[in-house]
Amino acid sequence: MVRDLGIGAVPHGFRSSFRDWAAERDAPREVCELALAHVNRDRVEAAYRRSDLFERRRALMEPWAAFLAGIGDERLDPA
Repeated sequence: MVRDLGIGAVPHGFRSSFRDWAAERDAPREVCELALAHVNRDRVEAAYRRSDLFERRRALMEPWAAFLAGIGDERLDPA
């Protein structure tokens, strides 16, 4: 689909760019990993960590969207 739309990027590179952008803004690792839909392979940790951190992911993705669109201030809310 990306190729058909003529976008000069690949999905993995796009995900990698997001991860670098988030790390440069000190976004919490666990929020970033969930935003990327990475699975926690540590069974013990996964058993106890049941939250999807949805609101924290939303707070991360909104400035990412603004950054991509070239609008607004893409700084993260420190909360």
